[in-house]
Amino acid sequence: MHPDRYSLKHRIAPGRRRYKRVETRQGVSVYWASEKLEDTALVRDVSLGGLFVATQEALAVGTTLRLDFLVQEGAIRAAGTVRHAEPGRGMGLKFTSVRGEDLQHLVELVNRLSAHSSFQPAMRQLADYSRGEETF
Repeated sequence: MHPDRYSLKHRIAPGRRRYKRVETRQGVSVYWASEKLEDTALVRDVSLGGLFVATQEALAVGTTLRLDFLVQEGAIRAAGTVRHAEPGRGMGLKFTSVRGEDLQHLVELVNRLSAHSSFQPAMRQLADYSRGEETF
């Protein structure tokens, strides 16, 4: 595995989600691209495990995407898959990998957004994300 890349491998917890999602009220956007489509979309919520993007064009469940964020914490490049799609509303995406140097930016983004929320998500050690194979 290349040392600057980490794969996110998640088991589904009994409560449906392993990580609580944080609403993005500050206008976070993400550029996403698949083999057939690309767009920039508003992020409705985000967690360390995934995000929901508002878009009119919903892709099929299982579609692989490249994701590029530019936020005040810095650039975040990741890969993800569509977990659910709601045509006319958006898509729920699961992170499958995050570049190693960008993982800390993702943690900082979730922390910043959660400071404006009614909960504080449990932040896991970065080592929890370094297991698995390189998929980015």
